[in-house]
Amino acid sequence: MQKATLPQFQLEPNGRWFEQIPLRLSPFQNARPADVDVDTLVIHNISLPPAVFGADYIEQLFLGCVQVDVPILEDVRGLKVSSHLLIRRCGEVIQYVPFDRRAWHAGVSEFHGRANCNDFSIGIELEGTDELPYSSSQYRSLVGVTLSLLEAYPRMTVDRICGHNQIAPGRKTDPGPAFDWAYYRQQLSKAS
Repeated sequence: MQKATLPQFQLEPNGRWFEQIPLRLSPFQNARPADVDVDTLVIHNISLPPAVFGADYIEQLFLGCVQVDVPILEDVRGLKVSSHLLIRRCGEVIQYVPFDRRAWHAGVSEFHGRANCNDFSIGIELEGTDELPYSSSQYRSLVGVTLSLLEAYPRMTVDRICGHNQIAPGRKTDPGPAFDWAYYRQQLSKAS
């Protein structure tokens, strides 16, 4: 992956969202606690129904309007969950929560001795599953997004990027063994 092939993500002047991607505000967000620095990036995966890609159900979930026309989705109707960003299989990035707000992505969690990771983290959902490889387009978008966030949040460093499984062990498994951490970190290193 060459630096030139990475998508460029520019924050708007107040640093709340990326200018060139769709912003669809989730109702499932709230204010971060006062005097908390954003310093952690949490990578997740999601697909609705499981292993089905390209449908609108993830967006319906994040916007609180799940249409129950697929029986397996009955379990997610009424959940209050969101993420700052979703990266689809094709590499498209959609933002659901401004970065200065708390998205509801981590649940009961702890990282480096600090509980309530939603307070100090940005959550990125990759459209995928624990077992299926992620697309090269997703990795390119993820690297581009990550580089922009690392620049915008000086306390966020590469060693503060983690998976949902790391902050909620035993409860969560994503982004799963299919996520290639070594490749992702190598691409970050090459591009920076």
